[in-house]
Amino acid sequence: MKRYGFPKSAHLLRSVDYRKVYAEGRRRNLDWVVAFSLSTGKPVSRLGLTVPASFGPAVERNRVKRRLREAARKHWPELGTGWDIVLQPRRSALLLEFARIEGAVQKLFQSCARWGQDRGLES
Repeated sequence: MKRYGFPKSAHLLRSVDYRKVYAEGRRRNLDWVVAFSLSTGKPVSRLGLTVPASFGPAVERNRVKRRLREAARKHWPELGTGWDIVLQPRRSALLLEFARIEGAVQKLFQSCARWGQDRGLES
C-alpha cells in the first residue's frame, strides 16, 4: 500500500525560517488566507502553517491545518523546488468547502512556479 504522507522535509520547522519568509517573502492576501512565499533556490520546497490560539479551540485549529496540509500535498508537484511558503488562514476558513481551499492553494502554487520561471529560477 502506498503512503500519501507529507514528509517532514517538506515542513518549515524553525522559527528562524518563518521569520525569514515573513521579512523577505512576498505577501498575498486571499479572502480567507494570507500567504507568504519566498524563493530560496534550494532543492526542496517547504510549507509552514501558522494558526494562532485566538483562531479558536485546538479542534478547529487542527482541522484547518489538516485541510491545508492535504490541499498542499495534492498540488505539491505544481509548486516545483526552491520555495518556502507560510499560510495563515483566517477564521472564515473554517466554513469553506475543501474544494475552495484546494483551488486557492493550487492557484498559489502555480503562481509561485510561474513567478520563478519568469525570473529564471529553478522549478
